[in-house]
Amino acid sequence: MGFKTRWRRTASAAVGILFVALLSVLPAQPAAAATGQISGLAGKCVDVAAAGTANGTAVQLYDCNGTAAQQWNVGSDGTVRALGKCLDVSGGSTADGALIQLWDCNGTGAQRWSVSAARDIVNPHANKCLDVTGNTSANGTRLQLWTCSGAAHQKWTAPAAGGPGTPSGFVVTEAQFNQMFPGRNPFYTYSGLVTALGAYPAFAGTGSDTVKRQEAAAFLANVNHETGGLVHIVEQNTANYPNYCNWSMPYGCPAGQAAYYGRGPIQLSWNFNYKAAGDALGLDLLNNPWLVQNDANIAWRTGLWYWNTQSGPGTMTPHNAMVNGAGFGQTIRSINGSLECDGRNPAQVQSRVDAYQRFTGILGVPPGANLYC
Repeated sequence: MGFKTRWRRTASAAVGILFVALLSVLPAQPAAAATGQISGLAGKCVDVAAAGTANGTAVQLYDCNGTAAQQWNVGSDGTVRALGKCLDVSGGSTADGALIQLWDCNGTGAQRWSVSAARDIVNPHANKCLDVTGNTSANGTRLQLWTCSGAAHQKWTAPAAGGPGTPSGFVVTEAQFNQMFPGRNPFYTYSGLVTALGAYPAFAGTGSDTVKRQEAAAFLANVNHETGGLVHIVEQNTANYPNYCNWSMPYGCPAGQAAYYGRGPIQLSWNFNYKAAGDALGLDLLNNPWLVQNDANIAWRTGLWYWNTQSGPGTMTPHNAMVNGAGFGQTIRSINGSLECDGRNPAQVQSRVDAYQRFTGILGVPPGANLYC
């Protein structure tokens, strides 16, 4: 964020990164899941060979038969489970041809899957698709990981209710969110974002379906840039931390000179922004700015607060820029225009534009005009 937010952090090496560690153990069954067969090529089903439960048991294509070996639990946490274990890429490989197997659930990228609207089952860690080896429908054909091609042997019909790809009321499904942020920090949960949306119903809820999706893509593209792909919770340049206290404000900096550094999806910074955001959200962020880095829902709410209510160095809020047709470039101006727009830092602007174009592609809408500032 620029102007009344912070003097821009640099993209220097990560110093003092405050990460939430990746979860190493998943619950026995994910919440909000659907169970059923996953069918694909020639109408055959994803099957656990001989209904085995040993780690490394082959996952294959087989005639659909309704047995437990073909009952897959597609969870909103990105796992796909059968017989109490997870669909897994052998060895955690990201290479074409890596075989698919059953393995103890462990929370690694090798066990994360996203069902797209186009019926691809994608492993975001590898950015590759679940594929039938050799494009053959013979019983026992192994499933593998392969570069997504859109071919028939990569198309699947999976249980939808509650699982990846299921609309939550937000125009971005969880599957699409995971596709946008394959390496995100677990702190930035989809559920935290969806819950936070309740405070700003106009966000991604105004205008045509195209405009709604464009606004969601625009918000998430700027978030992507600010956080390095939803990786960083706090500003990485710790040398900047003491710079965000404006002592001319009557309330001062009660949390300390260096307490108001960038946090959350839009990297909220400066004591006056913490005061204003806290007042709007009913939270004492001035005295406890650490809430933004410790609570995912609060973090998302501060980002949406800025997007929907603040103009920053621009002339309009980012929300208004998207719903009134001013274009994506004006969202950049409102967030960090004083340091990036009008030729000041074209590489940073391009980073935001690239993400926006990628995200509108995922959502199936054109990016519109006026992409640059």
